Amino acid sequence: MSVEQAVPRLTALDALHRSLGATMTDFAGWDMPLRYGSEREEHLAVRTKAGLFDLSHMGEITVTGPQAGELLDHALVGFISALGELRARYTMICREDGGILDDLIVYRTGETEFMVVANASNAQVVLDALTERAAGFDAVVRDDRDAYALLAVQGPEANGILASQTDADLPGLKYYAILPAVVAGRNVELARTGYTGEDGFEIFCAPADAEHIWNALTEAGAPVGLVPCGLSCRDTLRLEAGMPLYGHELNTDLTPFDAGLGRVVRFDKTTNNGEFVGRKALEAAAAEAESNPPRKLVGLVSEGKRVPRAEYAVVSTDGTPIGRITSGAPSPTLGKPIAIAYVDAAHAAPGTAVAVDVRGKHEPVEVVALPFYKRAR
Repeated sequence: MSVEQAVPRLTALDALHRSLGATMTDFAGWDMPLRYGSEREEHLAVRTKAGLFDLSHMGEITVTGPQAGELLDHALVGFISALGELRARYTMICREDGGILDDLIVYRTGETEFMVVANASNAQVVLDALTERAAGFDAVVRDDRDAYALLAVQGPEANGILASQTDADLPGLKYYAILPAVVAGRNVELARTGYTGEDGFEIFCAPADAEHIWNALTEAGAPVGLVPCGLSCRDTLRLEAGMPLYGHELNTDLTPFDAGLGRVVRFDKTTNNGEFVGRKALEAAAAEAESNPPRKLVGLVSEGKRVPRAEYAVVSTDGTPIGRITSGAPSPTLGKPIAIAYVDAAHAAPGTAVAVDVRGKHEPVEVVALPFYKRAR
C-alpha cells in the first residue's frame, strides 16, 4: 500500500452502518455512510418525521484555562468570551489575509472551558492554528477528536423521540445551547445546533456508548417514522436551508463578507485591545462589501429538469459569464433543481432571470433569496 492510500478512519458505529446496508464513502479521511437506501426518502423523513445521523467525523477541540475566552477572541472572528455558559456560537477562523480557514461552532461548556467543533476536512488545520495562536495565553488547547462520537436526531418528531430517552429539560434547551444530560442511561453533552433546517439535537457521547444510544433512539423513533440518514441527504437538507458548506460556499480565497456572513465578525471585542487574527484585512473586506460588493451569494431555482452542479458557470441572458455555482442538487422538498451561486452584484436581486451553462446548454434559472426552505415555527 502506498503512503497516498491512507486507510480511512472508522466511527464507533461503522459495523452498525454496514449491518444496515449503508453505502459507504470516504469523506475527509473517514469511512462514512452516504445513504442507507433512497436519499430522497431519507431527506423527506427529516422534513416530515425524523432522521438519525452519525456525525462522528466532526472535530472536537477543547480549550481550557483562565484565558481560554481571550485566546478564542484572538484566534477567531467572534466575541467568544462574551458567550454565556452552556450557550453556543457560529463563528469562523480566518487567516491574516481574511481568508476563511473553517467555519465552526463554539460551545461554552464551563466558565473557563470551551468546545470548538470543526469540519472534518479542516480539523487538523484548526487544531494547529489554535495551538499556534495560544502562545502567550494562559490556556490549553486539547485535541479531543477521539474522545467523542457525535449523533444527531433531526426533524419534527426529534423532540418527542429524545424526550422518551432523557429527563433533560428539552423545552429549556434553546437553539444554540448545550447542557450535560443523560440519554438512554449514558452521560452525554446535548446540544441544539442543527444543520438541516429542522429542529433537532446533537448528542456528544463516549464512542463506547454510541451504539447503545443509536439503538435506543432507533427503537424509540420507529413508531413515528425515524430512519437512519447518510451524508447525501444531509447535503440536500442543508442546501435547501441555505447553509454554507466549507469547500463549496466557503474557502481560503473568500472572507466572511464575501460569503454574506460578515455578521459573525465582531469588531467590537473588548479583549486583547480589540485585536484578533485577520482584523485589518477583514475591516478592508467589510468596507469593500459595503461600498462595492464584487459578487453576492444567492439562490437559483430552475423550472427545468437539468440540475446545476458545483463549478458550473452562471451567465446573463445574453450569455455573459457572471458567476459560478457552489452547490446544486434536486430539491426533494420543492420538487425542482436548486443551487447556490456567487454572482455579480448587478444580477443578484431576487427575481432576476439568468442561466446556468449545463454542458454547453444555457438552462434558464431565477435568482431567489436564501434560504429555499424555512420550517414553520
